[in-house]
Amino acid sequence: MFFVYTLPGTSGEAVRLAEDLRDKLGARHLPLRDQVLTALRAAIIDGDYLPGERLTEDRLAEDFGVSRNPVREALRVAEAEGFVVILPRRGAVVASPSSGTIADMFAVRERLESLAARLAAERATAADVAALRALLEQGREATEKQDLRRVAELNSALHLRILQISGNPWLSSIAKALYLHVQWVFRLGAAERAPHSWAEHIQLVDAIESGDGDRAERAALAHLDAASAAAFENAEGGYGTVDGHRPQA
Repeated sequence: MFFVYTLPGTSGEAVRLAEDLRDKLGARHLPLRDQVLTALRAAIIDGDYLPGERLTEDRLAEDFGVSRNPVREALRVAEAEGFVVILPRRGAVVASPSSGTIADMFAVRERLESLAARLAAERATAADVAALRALLEQGREATEKQDLRRVAELNSALHLRILQISGNPWLSSIAKALYLHVQWVFRLGAAERAPHSWAEHIQLVDAIESGDGDRAERAALAHLDAASAAAFENAEGGYGTVDGHRPQA
């Protein structure tokens, strides 16, 4: 059994997303709880459910076309992952990444991605650089179209590709556990951040192509410094939360 979820006002996009998730992640073969969890994460990351928004079991069961049991199980996992907070007498609500969470995330990113950029500059082939350039072009087009869902996906894809090019499998393995949250934080401020982010990405890829490890490391750190400043500002502003509620992740 598998499902397609629909959300008010976004049913076509939600159907597309659910189908993409099944194709990319093999969701047809996942337990139902994991299918719900995959779609719930995606809906939160993409802004279909906003920080502070209540997520009742009945509502999610209807949105995802399933019973309440797999929804309840998925919510428990989403809470452990930091996407949801379960509050007394209020139930589950979408979390807001706190300033502390953001600080911790960027502390790890700075260590991982500055090293990855240095190694990528030393090891990147012409084909690797061409792949990064293709992602830059896709990011530029998505930014111009204000396709913020796609911009956030491409932002993660670019950084993960650099980690892969670094040739250090430990860097990639550690970072993959982080990048759902990276994509979420980016998506929450993507409208304001996207044009600046892609300009910084160009500088980073230029540095990698140059083969200068020091330059690539500096470009990565400058980009992450700007990204963290924007993320802190968004956290303080409340991310456009629902009803003023800001449950912290």
